[in-house]
Amino acid sequence: MLKFFFHHTPNPMKVALFLEETGLDFQLVPVDTLKGDQHTPEFRLINPNGKTPAIEDNGQRVFDSNAILMYLSEKTGKLGGKPEDRAELLSWMMFIATGLGPYSGQCVHFRHAAPKEGLEYAVNRYLREAQRHYEVLDSHLANREFIVGDEYTIADVAAWGWIDKANVVLGEEGLKPYPNLSAWFDKINGRPAALRARDIAKGIEFKTEFDEEARRAFFPSNYPKA
Repeated sequence: MLKFFFHHTPNPMKVALFLEETGLDFQLVPVDTLKGDQHTPEFRLINPNGKTPAIEDNGQRVFDSNAILMYLSEKTGKLGGKPEDRAELLSWMMFIATGLGPYSGQCVHFRHAAPKEGLEYAVNRYLREAQRHYEVLDSHLANREFIVGDEYTIADVAAWGWIDKANVVLGEEGLKPYPNLSAWFDKINGRPAALRARDIAKGIEFKTEFDEEARRAFFPSNYPKA
């Protein structure tokens, strides 16, 4: 059975949504990243980069959320879009993987986690770049129902994971300045599978306190190697 190594953060949530949409059987394996479970030798065999999500499928490991979505889509033949839209699908998957996700993550880090003194440039840089990526998607979604072609695909699944955190990334206004993106999000977020994905780890207790242990586990590169 497919093993899904999970923590309820944006990138793993993409995979949770795909699994709920497609009805694939899987075993959920919690990885408490605030306790440092992602740094254990056992997990590093699954993902040498020490991040969630990852999957193990009959001995085959796949890590990085968008790689997992593409792998599972190709394996199942689901949510991959039409053949004539393949180039567009790949383009938007890479846009999300290399732009929307990383800049959103850095925006969250510098706005909410990093010491503020002396980092005004970094805060401004990542916020403006996150906003720019939102603007790209908002413009693209004018008069469109989905990101690629005329059907729901893994591009929508991939974008949902981070757009779900718009208020954390951008501030209280969230999606208000992006009406097309907001309408798209409401449509994806209202799908029954999205509701199930939010409850995928129901009953599992993850560490919530962001104390020194959590900071060292979550941001190991900020500390000298032991």
